[in-house]
Amino acid sequence: MSTTQEVKKIEKKPINFSNILLGAGLNLAEVTTLGQPLEVIKTTMAANRTLSIFQAGKHVWSRGGLFGFYQGLIPWAWIEASTKGAVLLFVSAEAEYGFRLLGANNFVAGMGGGISGGLAQAYLTMGFCTCMKTVEITRAKQVAEAGVPQQTTFQVFKEIYRKEGIRGINKGVNAVAIRQMTNWGSRFGLSRLAEEAIRSLSGKSEDQKLSAVEKIASSVIGGGLSAWNQPIEVIRVEMQSKTSDPNRPKNLGVGSAFMYILKNNGVKGLYRGVTPRIGLGVWQTVFMVAFGDIFKRMLNADGSGH
Repeated sequence: MSTTQEVKKIEKKPINFSNILLGAGLNLAEVTTLGQPLEVIKTTMAANRTLSIFQAGKHVWSRGGLFGFYQGLIPWAWIEASTKGAVLLFVSAEAEYGFRLLGANNFVAGMGGGISGGLAQAYLTMGFCTCMKTVEITRAKQVAEAGVPQQTTFQVFKEIYRKEGIRGINKGVNAVAIRQMTNWGSRFGLSRLAEEAIRSLSGKSEDQKLSAVEKIASSVIGGGLSAWNQPIEVIRVEMQSKTSDPNRPKNLGVGSAFMYILKNNGVKGLYRGVTPRIGLGVWQTVFMVAFGDIFKRMLNADGSGH
């Protein structure tokens, strides 16, 4: 099919607002199942860069057993998941459609859609939620050591806001934006590339739809490979974490956080938590790309997924 024919095929499709509710629901399901435990282990390893994955697991368990793996889920992860999922699926679908309208192939359109969705996520919804979630996960060790009574989540929020204002609550938002753009650009783009490879291997034409299993397999590949940007995630965690290290520079930026980690932990420190991050990337991509496509297809009579 020619590019001109493709443009004619997709040019009359209206904006699909149902993707807002679908994205919120899928992301809530993702984070409430395996998403938050993987996030907690990954963040713990990124903040405590001497811990192995098993030591991180034991440390998390010591904070409350099974419930320790869901620390930060309520309310921050739920608020973050519902809002960022809604923004991601809506913006990425519209942007991917727009790139295809301009004649981009599936890989470029998927990457463009993912980058657009990730950027919108970071600045519209994720900044303060990601910051507060990271504070919840990383502060427990310091509180326990100091013997200070545990503050509630909202007490911590109010304290940060009182001392640092909006900038304190959104600390690390630029690192979040870089992470989300590279995260979802890679996840959508590489998943679309994997879909093309699976389509080619199975002998399916462009007009033939992939099965649910093929969609999920593509997302597993795309999600796993997207963990290449783990240094950005470690930098983001360091910028947002609550630490008592007197040698850590105040008011860390992306560059100074990078140098601080490199000086103290070397190159390997920039990749701490990459194993659970791969698992989390796979889990999130299966929900937001594969399941997103499957449910969008069900909700749209024309089967476009837009």
